Amino acid sequence: MVLMARALALKLLRCCDAALLKQNKSKCLYSCSARSSAIGFRIPPVRCSNWDRRRPAVRHASTSRTDVPDSKSLMMRLKNLFLGTTIGLSLAFGYLYITDTRAGIHQWVVVPSLRWIYHDAEDAHEAGTKALKALHTFGIHPRERGDPDRAKDLEIEVFGHVLSNPIGTSAGIDKHAEIPTPLLALGPAVVEVGGTTPYPQDGNPKPRVWRLPSQRALINRYGLNSEGADDMAMRLRQRVREYALAMGFGIDEIAEQRVLDGEAGVPPGSLVEGKLMAVQVAKNKFTPDDDIEAVKRDYIYCVEALAKYADIIVVNVSSPNTPGLRELQKVEPLTNILKGVVEAARKADRRIKPAVMVKVSPDEDSEEQVSGIVDAIWDSGVDGVIVGNTTKRRPDPLPAGFSLPGREAAILLEQGGYSGPQLFERTVNLVKRYRRLLDDSTRQLQQQPAISSHSQSLADSSNATSWPNSTSVQPKQDDTQKDLAQRIEATVQRDLANLKESTTDAVSGSRSQPLIRLPTRNDPFSSEQADPEAPVALSTSTHLDQLPSTDNSPSAVSPSFAERIEPSSQRDLPKGEDSTAQAEAESKSQPANTSKVIFCSGGITSGSQALEVLNAGASVAMVYTAMIYGGVGTISRIKGEMREVLRTQKK
Repeated sequence: MVLMARALALKLLRCCDAALLKQNKSKCLYSCSARSSAIGFRIPPVRCSNWDRRRPAVRHASTSRTDVPDSKSLMMRLKNLFLGTTIGLSLAFGYLYITDTRAGIHQWVVVPSLRWIYHDAEDAHEAGTKALKALHTFGIHPRERGDPDRAKDLEIEVFGHVLSNPIGTSAGIDKHAEIPTPLLALGPAVVEVGGTTPYPQDGNPKPRVWRLPSQRALINRYGLNSEGADDMAMRLRQRVREYALAMGFGIDEIAEQRVLDGEAGVPPGSLVEGKLMAVQVAKNKFTPDDDIEAVKRDYIYCVEALAKYADIIVVNVSSPNTPGLRELQKVEPLTNILKGVVEAARKADRRIKPAVMVKVSPDEDSEEQVSGIVDAIWDSGVDGVIVGNTTKRRPDPLPAGFSLPGREAAILLEQGGYSGPQLFERTVNLVKRYRRLLDDSTRQLQQQPAISSHSQSLADSSNATSWPNSTSVQPKQDDTQKDLAQRIEATVQRDLANLKESTTDAVSGSRSQPLIRLPTRNDPFSSEQADPEAPVALSTSTHLDQLPSTDNSPSAVSPSFAERIEPSSQRDLPKGEDSTAQAEAESKSQPANTSKVIFCSGGITSGSQALEVLNAGASVAMVYTAMIYGGVGTISRIKGEMREVLRTQKK
């Protein structure tokens, strides 16, 4: 009984209610003693859990000295500090290295790894695109560090915009406009996205891309696989609105329009100062090739959807993988299509309209074909031409006499467009021919060129506020023909004044002497002292040869690239009101420069090659295959080589 009573008492204490547990120590001990006396034996006090939590911690005084540090503890702290600092610095320098386009890891590790993991070239390309997009989302994407373009030593003016450099990337690298911003961060001044078609289409069956590693070349027959113009427009619209939100304009339609109208101070396509974004458009495969009006509607549909988000519209009539597309390069259908595109571009809902260019094939290289394309360019009013695309031809291997491996020899038999370094020489020669024909002064005088969409928009906005940090070329009245006639008449009158008198001696000696009296400095039989300030005689030249160069002459339009670069010291000089007014007056008195712009794409892999095509008459050198094999650091490498060549030439 005693044991049972004791057990019951302990159970009652453990099951006490919440009110009893909140009592203080004295009440708890008193309750225990009271119950002990009630049941006839002593119950040991039990501490409740709530009372233990309220009990203050008691720290007993230490008898050891506290002013002597523990050597082991100090060493451990120093070790942890060193380890943490090392890890932090390693992560920081690793981040800076991996996100720098100049890092060798991109060319010698990333590219070979993708080729080893993905045997299909298209799968590797898609993996690289997804990786670059994901890295950009987290802000750890590769970019051109150090801002090498700040020296302004490669600046060039294109379509009224001062570009930071003359290098661009061709369409095909970003077929669906998924990564234009990460591509611009790699250093090019022009990024071409697309091509896109009005409606989605899958393209040709896979596999459709093959590598030729020994030649650093590719063969593809994509067939213009596209997600459709509306899908690309939605993606580019989202990009513009996100930029508007970052600039503090908001994210609605009004904020979008403010960016498109140039209030952000950047081109509305690239959204980066000193850079442009081109959008390539094409027709659907199922559109009948012989129905030119239906084909034109395809291109116009794409332009209406995408023009306001692009700085340049590129009309692709040269893909070798779409049946019948290259037939559109004939004069009549090409002119008809281009006129429709130019008209649609003029209606783009923004202040400055996009420029329009046409992309032509390197295989259409006969004199008749090139001349016909040039006629279509002038008649339609497009702003320029992109010379070069993939070719159906199969060039000889490099170096000469090299035997291709069996696998690559079999790949050469695949249908599709070939791209690689072997195309470079043909591309340069084709650029020279287009430059010569486009700059033909006779053609420019006889053909009154149509006003392009971009020039018209510049004229319409001449009284509007120009974009900050942006250069706009205002079109001027073209009085070239009138000025040329006046200068010819002046040379005729000059020659008449210098004719010798019609005497018997003059007539008898006319067979051995020139009809025009030579100035003293040019007459080897004269005993008089020559005047050093007298003009040089041009008696053996035609009147046109004696005329000074105009803006439309080939020598003026197509100088070397080094001559086209305006010294930054002169560009950055502050202009006063007088000098600004004088410059405006001079610009109004000069004839309009109607020269067409040329972009070049085909086989460019180095800085020296880029300079060669620029000296041939192109304004921008575009790369494609070089980036596939060289990785994200290709643009920085090419620009560095260009600067080295230019420095060497100056010395």
